[in-house]
Amino acid sequence: MTTALTTGPLTTPDHAQAIEGLAPVLTARNVSIEYEVDPPVKAVKEVSLTLHRGEILGLAGESGCGKTTLAYGINQLLKPPALRTGGEIVFHDQDGTDIDVATLEGDALRAFRWDKISMVFQGAMNSLNPVIDIKAQLFDVFTTHRPSMTKTEKLERSRELLQLVGVDPNRLNSFAHELSGGMRQRVMIAMALALNPQVMIMDEPTTALDVVVQRGILREIMRLREQFSFAVVFITHDLPLLLEISDRIAVMRHGEIVELNTSANIFTRPQHEYTRKLLASFPSLTGDRGSFVRSGESTEGSAL
Repeated sequence: MTTALTTGPLTTPDHAQAIEGLAPVLTARNVSIEYEVDPPVKAVKEVSLTLHRGEILGLAGESGCGKTTLAYGINQLLKPPALRTGGEIVFHDQDGTDIDVATLEGDALRAFRWDKISMVFQGAMNSLNPVIDIKAQLFDVFTTHRPSMTKTEKLERSRELLQLVGVDPNRLNSFAHELSGGMRQRVMIAMALALNPQVMIMDEPTTALDVVVQRGILREIMRLREQFSFAVVFITHDLPLLLEISDRIAVMRHGEIVELNTSANIFTRPQHEYTRKLLASFPSLTGDRGSFVRSGESTEGSAL
């Protein structure tokens, strides 16, 4: 039975039970973002989301629905003509303090990014600098955010990071063009992990990869999340993928969150017509409903 809510995204009563007692790490309230063109485009409309410590929150929706714009707004990465026109974004730090992200600027904002919240950008395979090696790019992160680190400490940490994501540490002296697509993606994830952030935003990190490499990257993300307990906002149009790896899923359409629920409920009890259409848009492998999901096991992450 559909839960008819007058405001906010559709959900089910047991969604509240599923998140009861979880500690929030990031709260967005009534965030609105516009592109100041003629006429103005309202890309994100009054979006509210809470991300909890250690969870993977999937953000699903078709291209152009506002997923990436919302992610940029959360991390204060918007550039003209994009402008946040309303709402607040609060980061709940491990030390018990709350940080009003929307008010950060200058040095305070630079110190916050990558340290508290990191991001793996859409098209990350091509985000590496082609004219300097991997070591120099990792060192740049430490020089900016950890200026007290010695060269030896930077080298040790860089080698450790590559090992964490399954890349041979000897690749530190390689350039981007010498790495495969999957290796470049893993290096970008290593850079996002460099400062042990509490939140990682991943904007379609596996889109350009073949399915075998994609699955390897997803396994690494799941393993690292378990090891370091950071929270993840995973953005993609691939709803079946989110059903496998996410704890909860927010479905976005026309700049709004239209449904928010656990992955299991999104799969078995979708509330919004758009969610049902998204689920129906993926071809079946066997002719049975739901056979687009790549495992017969639980949809809340156990498949990986």
